[in-house]
Amino acid sequence: MIEVANLSKRYGNFLALDNISFSLAKGNILGLLGPNGAGKTTTMRILTGYLPASEGKVEIAGFDIFQQPLQAKQAIGYLPENTPLYLQMRVRDYLSFMARLRKVPKKGIKQRVDEVIEKCWLSGVANKIIARLSKGFRQRVGIAQAMVHNPKLLILDEPTIGLDPKQIIQVRQVIKELKEDHTVILSTHILPEVSATCDKVLILNQGKLIAQDTPGNLARRVRGASRIMLQAIGPQEEITKTLSALEGVEKVQASGEHNFQVETNSGSDLRGKIAQSIVQHGWELRELRSCDVSLEEVFLHLTTEEKEEVML
Repeated sequence: MIEVANLSKRYGNFLALDNISFSLAKGNILGLLGPNGAGKTTTMRILTGYLPASEGKVEIAGFDIFQQPLQAKQAIGYLPENTPLYLQMRVRDYLSFMARLRKVPKKGIKQRVDEVIEKCWLSGVANKIIARLSKGFRQRVGIAQAMVHNPKLLILDEPTIGLDPKQIIQVRQVIKELKEDHTVILSTHILPEVSATCDKVLILNQGKLIAQDTPGNLARRVRGASRIMLQAIGPQEEITKTLSALEGVEKVQASGEHNFQVETNSGSDLRGKIAQSIVQHGWELRELRSCDVSLEEVFLHLTTEEKEEVML
């Protein structure tokens, strides 16, 4: 669906993007993650054909964005960070207007507008003036305009920025449902956004692509295995010492009086060994579960490591 090869962007002597390559299959949601200034917006502007690249190749649905821009752009729906809305229009009228701009056949405009209104949960406000809507509804109208021409690829730049928690949940649900018919790229610096919605993650830092994988695989790359949390009733120092001596355990950290966090140095599942050890010593085991490394920890690990390499 998307093929990006050796993509670079220079502004004079400043290298905003440095030799980025990735691909994305149909029906997936890709999270473009990075701190401010990492190159996310530059990447999205190149993908949409808004900016030329200094080097590299981008194919959207089989069309080269630089050599076949009209065909490629027809396959793209775009929601920029500042949602482009005509505030004095009613929702349905605005979406019909955008459908005409995107060359939706006249006979099919009403049906297509009805479809995106339903998919974006806008039925209750379809005849309201956009200026009177909450920001959460405006974001959904923005997503609806991006998909009104039924593009193969949706590119969403910071789709939940500035929303309250309830609105964020609603917009995330809309985005997750879009993958049934579209491939989606969303840019964000909000880490839970990626964990909650994305199948694949790209992490950019200082213009470089420093990691790309699923959220789960990135976590395993950082720590090697799932973290194990347990609650055991017994002498804290003895439990810590006993678990630390188990083969494959790298670190045991007590948290509170009866809670322990165990980190391993391999990909093996040590829950059975841990449970057996606790029971054999006559201690009471109340809880034992795996706990994946969070995306926040992955992000901090990778971006900090990248900065240290640059400084060296």
